[in-house]
Amino acid sequence: MREIERHARQHMLTVASTASLRVYVSEWENGRRTISSYYAKILRALLGLTDVELGGGAQPPAPATADGYDELIDRIDEARNVSLTMVKTFMDQTELLRTIDRQMGAASLVDQMTAHLTRLEDALTFAVLPETRRPVALALTGAATLAAWQALDVGAVERAWRHYELGKRAAQEAEEPMYLAHATAEQAYVLCDAGRPEMAVHLVREAQRLGGPGMSPRLKAWLHAAEAEICARAGLQEDCRRALDHAIRHLPAGDEARDPDMLSIFLNEGHLTRWRGNALALIGDGEAVDNLYAALETTDPTFVRASAGLHCDLAQAHLARGEHDQARKHLRQARLMASRTKSVRHRRRIEQLTQRL
Repeated sequence: MREIERHARQHMLTVASTASLRVYVSEWENGRRTISSYYAKILRALLGLTDVELGGGAQPPAPATADGYDELIDRIDEARNVSLTMVKTFMDQTELLRTIDRQMGAASLVDQMTAHLTRLEDALTFAVLPETRRPVALALTGAATLAAWQALDVGAVERAWRHYELGKRAAQEAEEPMYLAHATAEQAYVLCDAGRPEMAVHLVREAQRLGGPGMSPRLKAWLHAAEAEICARAGLQEDCRRALDHAIRHLPAGDEARDPDMLSIFLNEGHLTRWRGNALALIGDGEAVDNLYAALETTDPTFVRASAGLHCDLAQAHLARGEHDQARKHLRQARLMASRTKSVRHRRRIEQLTQRL
């Protein structure tokens, strides 16, 4: 109720009184009141959920007419006119959404991300020839994996899984094994969060196979780092350390973090130091603290959600050493940052760590 009222003040909207909102929320939760389109728009921005996930249902598509050939041809002609310039526009939109996401969180982007994916899917659905389909499919796989990570962050796990499947299909259509490997590896995190880390280990290793020998060194390092974290969550300590060694070996030298062949990959020595500390903290290795404090000094302040995860990692590392005061300090910082981005995933981890104090 506080968030609804705050959102209304910020956007100069009119909402019901606090007493009435209390009744509305109770009835929404118990299924006695349908969420109106007015309040659904507010709740989508607050929770990062779609109308279906809010319980409001989705409007059924309009029935197609029996003689809809003219409309079909119009859509095909429209898709044929999707030029490389238009594909670049799609990718620029994905990049803008990625920047907003890492600074402000995923919850407020659900409407924009849904519309963006719909436009890309429509463009691919009605594109006919490979020279048109492949560039659109490549743009779609980048957008779908971003949308999937955002959905996982707000706790919409089924939506995350479906978006990863969409991203994998688009990568296959685009004939881009690197994008397929990336989407598959990130999908393994859904299994981890669902309590199936052993299955996730198999999936992240399958991602490395799918990427093939032509993967960029930075992506190889990223995949091994992901494997290390997932092995740590599965309790496979030696596998975790071995994967970290592979990641360090493949990472290109220098401060550059962005992979020119995979724009969704950010990884340099500073990022990998943080990731190594995260994995070592998960297996209770005392070396984690040094790695994490080194990463804290070099963390890009615009990566707000990643910073929340870093403070969670530090809390976990201090807990493993029995240093509860330091753990509390970092949990307070993590809670502040998770509140800024409305990250359900980080909030869940913060509560789990708090219960161990």
